[in-house]
Amino acid sequence: MNPGDRVRVDRADRTYEGVLLPSSTDDNLVVKLEGGYNVGVDRDGADVDVLAEDVYEIDGTDSTGADEAGSEIEFDDDLPTISLISTGGTIASTVDYRTGAVTAQFDAEDVLRAVPDLAGRANYRGRVVANILSENMEPPIWQDLAEAVHEEIAAGADGVVVMHGTDTMQYSASALSFMLETPVPIVFTGSQRSADRPSSDNVMNAVSAVEAAKSDCAEVLVCMHASESDDVCALHRGTRVRKNHTSRRDAFETVGAEPLGEVDYETETVSFRRDYQQRDAAELSIEPTLESDVELLKFTPGMDPQFLDVVEGSEGLIIEGTGLGHVHTDLIPRIEELIEDGTTVVMTSQCLEGRVCDRVYDTGRDLLEAGVIEGEDTLPGTAKVKLMWALANAEDVEAAMGTSLAGEIQERSVPWE
Repeated sequence: MNPGDRVRVDRADRTYEGVLLPSSTDDNLVVKLEGGYNVGVDRDGADVDVLAEDVYEIDGTDSTGADEAGSEIEFDDDLPTISLISTGGTIASTVDYRTGAVTAQFDAEDVLRAVPDLAGRANYRGRVVANILSENMEPPIWQDLAEAVHEEIAAGADGVVVMHGTDTMQYSASALSFMLETPVPIVFTGSQRSADRPSSDNVMNAVSAVEAAKSDCAEVLVCMHASESDDVCALHRGTRVRKNHTSRRDAFETVGAEPLGEVDYETETVSFRRDYQQRDAAELSIEPTLESDVELLKFTPGMDPQFLDVVEGSEGLIIEGTGLGHVHTDLIPRIEELIEDGTTVVMTSQCLEGRVCDRVYDTGRDLLEAGVIEGEDTLPGTAKVKLMWALANAEDVEAAMGTSLAGEIQERSVPWE
């Protein structure tokens, strides 16, 4: 009897059937039930039968990710070609029997086997750029990802779906928004809950992302659940999206506006609410160079000016200021020193909506006089990625930061419901 075996455990008139997981003590058995939850059972008095060795079955899929019935996807000349690019994350994850935790280990072909509903919607090409949980994402991987997407589109892909962990998806979507001009849709998707859980969102998100990748919107999009129900996926512009909840399936929101569009899962229709870049309107191009020495700093009351010493010598700094873009006046002389020493400093707001305006109060005017650049209503995380790109590619960084390059700056900030 080993972790990964399918077992039936009888104890005290209760029966548990599932996959045996590692236990931190010899006194207990840990079993992963069919519903996705784990249960601990006292070994004392437990009767254990091994039903199958080293097999983890969920909806006909074994521990290798292969569908027992097979899920052959045949090429169809009448269907578009969609490239599936995997970077890891929960949408492409399974249980690690060594730890009992969810780990990213599936490649793109495994996802096709795990989501048979993708069959018949497109012809697919699979490619693995990384196999990590998204907290381990780094700028060099963004560059590899941009190069891979560029190559797939150049090779004739009609759309690209990037499977990505949700925790840093908004950063990666922003990065590709600045690094690529695309004539076809590039759609990021992931899942908040792993495939072995009955509440998993992986199938609906993957299917909806493929439908979005077949649409006429040639932008970088994020496709995730629009509500807790399995009805609609929202399509967010890659530079205006933010993950606003740790675990809800509808964790992603477009900040300051409605989502750009949606995918109705039942009718398989894609619709848009606002203007977008049309398919084939742009020529394919790539500018993947980044200046990685850029930091993001949130101002909080009582912050010591010496805290800014940690960014001394950095090429760029994004500050999340209060309200319209303020910090304590005691920090301004230190910020001015950083700017004089060559650090580009951009001010954003830690408010979820609205734009920076440092011309209203004395503090803001002092910041402008010190050389701080206003970030308009660019989201702080997006601003960091944009500054990394602008420092490496723009002739006039200040002008670039004040110009909407990929929909990151809205023309105006207005309340909406």
